[in-house]
Amino acid sequence: MKKKTMAFMALAALMLTQKANAQTVNPSNGTVSPEVAPTEEKSNIPWDGFDQTWVNGNDRRDSSIFHIPYFTPSILIDNNITHSFNNPIDHTVVGSTALSRNDEMVISAINIGGDFSYGNARGRIMTQFGERSQVVPRNDLSPYRGQYDMADAYRYLDEAYAGYHFNKWYGINVDFGLFMSYIGLNSYYQQENWEYQASFTSDNTPWFFNGIRIQVFPSKYLKIEPWIINGWQSYGSFNALPGLGCNITWIPQENIKMLTNDYWGTDAAGLLGRHRFHSDNSFLYRYYNRPQSKGLSRMAVSVTGDIGFEKGDGVNGFTNSATNGPAQYFESWMIYDKIWFAKNHLGVYFGGGWMTNPGRYLVLAPTGDASPFPNPSNPTQTVGTHPFTENPGDQFTGWDCSAGFSWLPNQSVEFKVEWVHREANVPYFAGPGGVTSPSGYTYTPLPTGWAPDLVKSESRVIFAALFRL
Repeated sequence: MKKKTMAFMALAALMLTQKANAQTVNPSNGTVSPEVAPTEEKSNIPWDGFDQTWVNGNDRRDSSIFHIPYFTPSILIDNNITHSFNNPIDHTVVGSTALSRNDEMVISAINIGGDFSYGNARGRIMTQFGERSQVVPRNDLSPYRGQYDMADAYRYLDEAYAGYHFNKWYGINVDFGLFMSYIGLNSYYQQENWEYQASFTSDNTPWFFNGIRIQVFPSKYLKIEPWIINGWQSYGSFNALPGLGCNITWIPQENIKMLTNDYWGTDAAGLLGRHRFHSDNSFLYRYYNRPQSKGLSRMAVSVTGDIGFEKGDGVNGFTNSATNGPAQYFESWMIYDKIWFAKNHLGVYFGGGWMTNPGRYLVLAPTGDASPFPNPSNPTQTVGTHPFTENPGDQFTGWDCSAGFSWLPNQSVEFKVEWVHREANVPYFAGPGGVTSPSGYTYTPLPTGWAPDLVKSESRVIFAALFRL
C-alpha cells in the first residue's frame, strides 16, 4: 500500500508540473505554450511577470484554459466580410493576404493544433484551412523548382517544428521546421494584431520561414534568435545558398518592447549573384495603463520601419547605374495607436503606413488575369495574359490608412469593424471590371482587347469575427 501511495504522489507531482508548464507564456512571441522546461525555476522564465497582452502582434490571452499534461491545444477561427467601394464584378480582393473576396462571408482561416512537451523535448503543430491556405502559398514561387508539389504538401500547415530546450541562462531552444517570421511586426494570426488589414510594411514581408531557428535567452529581458532558412517566405530554396537572419528582442520593462529582424539571402530564381538584404525594426510603448478602469483603461503605440535592397545580376541597390542596372530596394514605415476602454473590453485603433519598392520584388502581385506567376501546366507561360510586371526598375509606391473598433467580450473572442483606404502610384487595386474576365467568372473566354481593370486607389470596410481557445 505504501508503494502505491508513493507512486500516486509521484504521478500527481508530475501532472502538476506539466500543468504549470502548459500555462507558460511563450517567450518567442508571447503565445501560451510550453517554451520552458519543467526542470527550470519560475524565476528563470524570460519576461516573467510582464503583461504583454497589449503588444501589437502578440497573443491577447494571459493564460491557456487547457491543463493537459504534455500537450497544450490551440484553436483559432478567423471569419470576415469586406466590401470594396470599387465594387469589382468578380468580388476579388487585390494586394492583401488577410482578405480574398468582397461582399461574401469568408472563412479566412481555421487553425487547429498545439504545443507538445516531454522533458526538454518540444514540438508544435498548427494546421491551416480556409482561404489563407490558398492566398499565402500563391506568393511562393519556390515550388516551381524541381519535382514534387511543395505548395500543396505544406499548404495546410502554418507551423510545424520539433526541437529541444536547453537549461542554460534563461533558456535556449533549437527548432527545426516551419515557423512564423514576425518580420513587419504583425502576426500571421489576426487574433494577435490590432488592425485586420495589415499595412504595406507587414503585408509585403514574410509570414513564415522554413528551416532552423535558435532562440537564446541570455537574460530575463533579451532574446537573440538566429535563423538558417530556405529563403524569404519560401517552402523551398531558389538557389544554392540558404537564407540567414536573426531576430533580437529586448523588453527592458513591461510597457516597452524593441526588436529588430535582419535577413540576407539569394531569392531571385536562377540569379545566384543577386543578394537580398532586409532590416525590420519596431518600437512599442504602452503609455497609459489602468486595467481596472471602466473608462479609459490602456493606450499604446507601435512604430515600425523597414529598409532593404537587392544587388547584383542586373540590379544595383539604392542607386541607378548604367553599368550595374537600375535601383532595386524597399523602404517602408507604419505607425498604429490603440486605445482601450471598459477594463480593456473595448478598443479603438488608427494608423497607416507607406512603402516604395522599385523593382517590385516584394509587392504582392494582383490576382486573376493580372497574375505574373507561371502556369502550373506550363511554367514557361504566365497565368494571366496581362501580367503585372516585376521587371528591374519598375516603380511601385503606396500608402494606406485605417481606423477600427474592436469588442472583446472575453480573451477568446473579438469582433472588429474597420475602414481602410489604400493608394498606389500605378494601377494596382481591383476596379469595377475586376481582374478575371468581362463577366467575372473564370470560364468566360477573354475577348480581344479585354484587360484586368486595375485602379490606383480603393476604400473598403471590413467586419471580422475572431475566436481563439
